[in-house]
Amino acid sequence: MSRNPLNDLAGLGDYLREQRLSHRLSLRQLSELVGISNPYLSQLERGLKRPSAEILQQLAKGLEVSAETLYVKAGILDEHPAAESTSTTVRDAIAADPNLTDRQRATLLDVYESFIGADPQR
Repeated sequence: MSRNPLNDLAGLGDYLREQRLSHRLSLRQLSELVGISNPYLSQLERGLKRPSAEILQQLAKGLEVSAETLYVKAGILDEHPAAESTSTTVRDAIAADPNLTDRQRATLLDVYESFIGADPQR
């Protein structure tokens, strides 16, 4: 997990705004496309609210970006070099599983990270 959640939220908000503008969407258009309220989307872009993993997935689909990118920007996942492609696959599977709650995802990611950190050959 990232250590400074306020920076994570500001970075996420800036990224969401950039993506929305690059797709030439208004706040209202994106909120309707994603299925969230216009005020809530505005709060996300201003870094005032922390979205759930489900909301991040909806935003990723609406903006046509990877959900993992949004998870990293939101501080849910740590950014890792491309060389760790097998760990990215595990993280993607956890993030994409619709049967898991946000708390279960976070717990699984914490457990997974504890195993990776314990491996002296990494």
